[in-house]
Amino acid sequence: MTASLAELTGDYVLDPAHTRIGFVARHAMVTKVRGSFGQFEGTAHLDGGDPAKSAGQVTIKAQSIDTGVEQRDQHLRTNDFLDAPAYPDISFRTTSVEPRSDSDYRVTGDLTIKDVTRPVTIDFEYTGNAVDPYGNLRVGLEGSVTISRKEFGVTWNAALEGGGVLVGDKIVLEFDISAIKQG
Repeated sequence: MTASLAELTGDYVLDPAHTRIGFVARHAMVTKVRGSFGQFEGTAHLDGGDPAKSAGQVTIKAQSIDTGVEQRDQHLRTNDFLDAPAYPDISFRTTSVEPRSDSDYRVTGDLTIKDVTRPVTIDFEYTGNAVDPYGNLRVGLEGSVTISRKEFGVTWNAALEGGGVLVGDKIVLEFDISAIKQG
């Protein structure tokens, strides 16, 4: 049995075993590289009676970036990209939640990468809720947003012989969230 929206009101933590925070970047002008971050934590307060009063925050460990190619991952951790030693955390904190329908929400917040903070708006779809076999109430959300990496100080690139650049500026951030109600 699923809970009503009002029953969802409460505090939640992200379940890292069932949540994916990923990205997609254009490579060499012809293909896409997909990856994710393996280490993160996040909390949220959901207000089922007034979803606009909901809020959340996520902290991602930059060094946990994983594209499946260790040499590329090592390069992404350097100052050319995320500079994980100097800026170990990527963070997002909501500033507003706008209900668009019973299942669609526009979440605006401050995204910080390499100490550059900019507002971003992520469209989320509420995918449902369920009580898991351990008695935990879970909610699911899916969302994505396209950002300009250059706006966050991630500017490294290399020109290609035939024109264009090695790494595209537009990065799609993807969120597949499973959050567990606390208390």
